[in-house]
Amino acid sequence: MGLIPKLIIGIIVGVIIGLTMPDHVGRVLYTFTQIFGQLLGYIVPLIIIGFIIPGIAELGEKAGKLLGATAAIAYASTVAAGIAAFIISSLIIPAIVTEGVVATESTGIQPILELDIPPIMGVMTALITAFIFGLGINFLRHQEAKTTLFNFMEEFRSIIVLFIKNVIIPLLPVYIAGIFANMAAEGDAFATLGVFAQVFVLILAMHIAYLIAIYLVAGMRSGKNPFTSLKNMLPAYATALGTMSSAATIPVTLRSAKTNSISERVADFVIPLSATIHLAGSTMTLVACSVAVLAMNGLSPNFSEYLPFILLLGVTMVAAPGVPGGAVMAALGLLSSILGFTEAQIGLMIGLYMAQDSFGTACNVTGDGAIAIIVDSFYKKETA
Repeated sequence: MGLIPKLIIGIIVGVIIGLTMPDHVGRVLYTFTQIFGQLLGYIVPLIIIGFIIPGIAELGEKAGKLLGATAAIAYASTVAAGIAAFIISSLIIPAIVTEGVVATESTGIQPILELDIPPIMGVMTALITAFIFGLGINFLRHQEAKTTLFNFMEEFRSIIVLFIKNVIIPLLPVYIAGIFANMAAEGDAFATLGVFAQVFVLILAMHIAYLIAIYLVAGMRSGKNPFTSLKNMLPAYATALGTMSSAATIPVTLRSAKTNSISERVADFVIPLSATIHLAGSTMTLVACSVAVLAMNGLSPNFSEYLPFILLLGVTMVAAPGVPGGAVMAALGLLSSILGFTEAQIGLMIGLYMAQDSFGTACNVTGDGAIAIIVDSFYKKETA
């Protein structure tokens, strides 16, 4: 059974427990949710360090104009998608969400015990540390041929990925069940699910609009038919829906991109790199979901706060696409430090994001094909 069906079951079970089960059953479940939330807070700085440092260190493996062009276009695409998503979401979502649908603090089920697991460092400390060490290891690795720290960080990332895959992801449905059990006890569950459905439709519409827009840009740059190019990438889109991982979809993305007459050298370089650094679909989803969570708590999104959030997302999520749900895990620190999300709001954010993670991933990898077309147009112009 895939993660999305498990999450749906978790939501249903949580609502049933919150509405019908004895109080002690809900308290046991919500105790797990509270402890798991603390564990999430603890692991966030480690995720930032484990993803960003080796991600930045890997970027210099094939230095040159091709790397610079790909990174610049991918980052610009991600940021532009995030800003567009904020503008659209801030106009539409508050109109479809009843103010204060969800209580900011829990007033329903009380946990049997509360466990405090403080993180080893703050989120911004982890970000700055990751940037410094990532750039430093990149320099040492490629200028002085030293790989000890790089190998250590690769192993550190592997440990974090193992923890996410084998602990965090499998237990997410139980965590979400506890959140919805509490909301059901407070009377918020059905209103929240109604919001989820409407936000989900909005996100899919934004994904489609983004893909059409970026392929139109690629078509204007290369002279290729944008709709034919987009159609050729559908196998990658369909595969990503199943894998929920940009990295796992690379072979299919590569094959699909080459059907658009992209040079072998460009495709072999741009597609694997873009799978790591191009996260337009995930960024749009995170922005829309976070605006929805704020609106459900009666809060208004502020562009002055969201701009740094979007700019940092494009860096923070580097290397996260290799893990299903990795984007939202990497973004948890920014949600709490920049947007001020509480534990309850982060729980809702995870539920909203994970319910459609595969569509965000599919948007990412399909957009990678357009990035490859644009970069290929520069490459062919230089080599002509």
